[in-house]
Amino acid sequence: MLKINGRKIMEKILGGAAVATLACGLATAAPVTLPDPALDATLAQTKGSETIIVAGGCFWGIQAVFQHVKGVTQAISGYAGGEASTAHYETVSTGTTGHAESVQITYDPSQVTVGQLLKVFFSVAHNPTELNYQGPDHGTQYRSEIFFTTPEQQKIAAAYIAQLDAAKAFNQPIVTKLEPLKAFYAAEDYHQNYATLHPTNMYIAINDAPKVAALEKTFPQLYTKPNQ
Repeated sequence: MLKINGRKIMEKILGGAAVATLACGLATAAPVTLPDPALDATLAQTKGSETIIVAGGCFWGIQAVFQHVKGVTQAISGYAGGEASTAHYETVSTGTTGHAESVQITYDPSQVTVGQLLKVFFSVAHNPTELNYQGPDHGTQYRSEIFFTTPEQQKIAAAYIAQLDAAKAFNQPIVTKLEPLKAFYAAEDYHQNYATLHPTNMYIAINDAPKVAALEKTFPQLYTKPNQ
């Protein structure tokens, strides 16, 4: 089957600088209503800090979503799944590095659970049924994946995927991969906080801002403004 990479086509038309904006803005998914995870952690009794890394299309939109989730203390765009030597935007964009555009989520387990984070990830942050693409962007760098950092995260994520598939929550099976995190590499500075820094960019406004709006509407108890 012929695979079309929206970013590569646009590079020929607009040039690389403009394409970064276009391609990252176009991979979106309509929010869906999902059940709570049947298996989840309980809120910790004391404040703490844990991390989980998720991937699902362009990291701009996913970073923006999780920057607005209560209990998330930091969300960083970056790369996971490949080697340090190839953790660079232009190289990752070839789709040959093993990396996925990812977001490292640091959260306080006394404020938000792994299950709640995953419910946000599956419902408003991306479409977990698209195999190695999101929207027009094709390639393994846009795959849906969870890089877990603890056995508990792995268990909860696997159980939730099975629960959603059994309930036929989506029209197609979930293709999200689970893999233990080997290393996370922060993306270049110009990728960080992109949606926040460029709110009038038409692609952020059309494609990524609606994800944050869907978060606020669907998860009012979890929605917060950054740094609050």
